Order: sequence, then structure tokens, then C-alpha cells
Amino acid sequence: QSLPQQKLLTWLSVLECVEVFAEMGTARAWGEMARWTIIVLIQLAKAILRLLLLLWYKAGIQTSPPIVPLNREQQQPLHPQDVEGSSSGKDQTYVGKRSSRVVRSLQSTPSLQSRHWGSPQQREESQSRRAEEMNQPPTPLGLQETVAESIYIARPLLHLLSLGVWGQRSWKPWLLSAILDVSSLSLLSDLKDLNRRERAELRRRTILLLYYLLRSPFYDRYSEGRILFLLRLLADYVPGLGFVTR
Repeated sequence: QSLPQQKLLTWLSVLECVEVFAEMGTARAWGEMARWTIIVLIQLAKAILRLLLLLWYKAGIQTSPPIVPLNREQQQPLHPQDVEGSSSGKDQTYVGKRSSRVVRSLQSTPSLQSRHWGSPQQREESQSRRAEEMNQPPTPLGLQETVAESIYIARPLLHLLSLGVWGQRSWKPWLLSAILDVSSLSLLSDLKDLNRRERAELRRRTILLLYYLLRSPFYDRYSEGRILFLLRLLADYVPGLGFVTR
């Protein structure tokens, strides 16, 4: 990735980290009108940054969060002894004469912090495989997929606009947002040969469709009563859950 693209991803990640805090802080300090103003500004800034990444830098399907958090356990480097002896794996391992089982020799045992249960060859293979997965370029998007990703990026702004036109108690913003989400996923479903990160992102977006059951006005009309009934049922008849469910 180029330096400008990395900066865009960083700013996008910062916005996603602070948007809820900014919304709550603005509402507490200046009231409801300022709260909606900061929501619109943040969503507009996020949409602009994502469109720049999509159309200018050809970033493909964008994940949330934009910068994947580092798994320090998986990215842990090899022990220096392993690195020195990586060229001669036979010196690090011992093969049982009868069982043919490969075990690590006592001389090349790493420190407790970097110890693992696989052989050095398995460790090197898994690390190289993870590095390849992380460094895979984004899948090129055609016109249909670019439109689908643009719909997904613009959906929060269109939802806010529909809330301003029809109000928070109307079904139209809920339906519009759901239709845009489903349309985007349907258009992206034809895309093949996605890398691991992009497949995980599409699965995440599909699972997030369940949140529509918890969004007003669907929640107020249908979900709330059933969820509260289930919680009361658990509180009354399942020992130990009453404290949590109440």
C-alpha cells in the first residue's frame, strides 16, 4: 500500500474508534441537534474516505475495521535459535527410529514465551502462509461489484437522509436501509476467488443483517415483546439466570 492509502486507512480507523464517543459527548454537551449534526459529519467523512479508497486506490472490498488488528500471538517471531537453525531442520528435530515421530531436540528448545507444540517446519510453514494471506492484493472489482460496494458505503448517508425526511418512527428508513444492504450483498455474491479477508468481511455483513430485528420500528412493534417474554421465562424457570436477565 502507498503512504497516502495508509493514511486514509488510519484516519478511517480513527473515525470508527471515536464516532460513538463523539456522538455521546456532543449530545451531553450541546443537545440532540448537535448530536445529529456530528453523526452526519462523521458518516459523510467516512463515506468520502471509503469512496476514495474504492475508486482512486482500487482497495476492493473494504473491511471493518479498515486496519485489521494485529494478532501478536500469531505474529510472534521465531526464536533466535530457530532462526539460526532454520536452514538445518535436522539439527532442531529428532526422528524416532521406531515411531518415526518428529520431536524438537532439547538443544533447540525456545523460551517459554515463544514456545509452541509444533515442529519448527510447521511453525515456519504456518507463518509463511499467514504472511501470504495478509499480503494478498485486493480482488479486482468489476462495474457491478464497484456499484455494490458504493451502495454499501452510501447506505448510512441515505439512511440518515430518509430519517430526516420521514422521521424516526417511519418504516421507510428501515426498509430502505435493509434493501440497500441486501442489494449490495446480492451483487457481490457473484464475485469469485476472494481472499480470506474479503470472504470474512462478506460473512460479517451477512450476519449483521440480523441486527435489523433489533432496530426500530421493527424492534418496537415485534421484537421487543418476544425478547422480554423470553427473558422473563428464563429468569423465572432457569436457576442462576435471573440476576442476569432481569
